[in-house]
Amino acid sequence: MASFFPTALENLIDKFAMLPGIGKKSAQRLAFFVLGLPEGEAESFADAIIAARATVHTCVVCQNLTDAEICPICASEKRDRSQICVVAEPRDVASIERGREYNGLYHVLHGVLSPLSHIGPDDLRISELVSRVSAGGVEEVIMALNPDTEGETTSMYISRLIKPFGVKVTRLAYGIPVGSNLEFADDATLQRALEGRVEM
Repeated sequence: MASFFPTALENLIDKFAMLPGIGKKSAQRLAFFVLGLPEGEAESFADAIIAARATVHTCVVCQNLTDAEICPICASEKRDRSQICVVAEPRDVASIERGREYNGLYHVLHGVLSPLSHIGPDDLRISELVSRVSAGGVEEVIMALNPDTEGETTSMYISRLIKPFGVKVTRLAYGIPVGSNLEFADDATLQRALEGRVEM
C-alpha cells in the first residue's frame, strides 16, 4: 500500500503511535502538530526527550524516578521512615503525594505480576523492597496497588515475602467513592466497603 506522506513523516507518526493510548489518527495529529512548531520549539521538544532519557533514572533507595542518586522524598529528614508505601508505577507516587496525607517513604515496583504478559517477580523491583525491609526500621508496609487481579496477586506475593520480618502489612481501603450513589456500586465494591468499614 502506497504511503500518503513522506518517509520521515511516516516514521514520526509510527513513533507517536508507539505511545500508550495513542492510535494512528492521534499519532498523525501529534506529528502534524510537531511539524507545525517553529524550528526553535521543535528542537526544544526533541532536546527535552533526549535530556530526560540521559538524566532521569531510578532512585537507589525507592526505585522512583529522579535525576539525583537519591530522590527528594528519600532524602528528606521530615519523612516517616517506619512506613513504606508500595506502588506499581512512578505516577502513583505523584497521585498519593497530591493528597498531602501520607508522610512515609515509597517503593516503586515498575509494574505488577502478570503471567499473561510474562511479567514475573524477577521483572519487578521486589528484591529491593525485601532488602529494605530486612535492613530493619520498617514497621509498616502499605500495599497501594490497583484492586484488580494482578494488583491483588502482587500484594499477596509481597506480603508473604515480608511478613516473616515482623512488619505490619496493610493495603488501601476499597469502597464507595465520595460523592457517588450506592445504587451504582457493583457487588464487589459494596462487599469491600462493608469489609473495610471503620468506627465513627
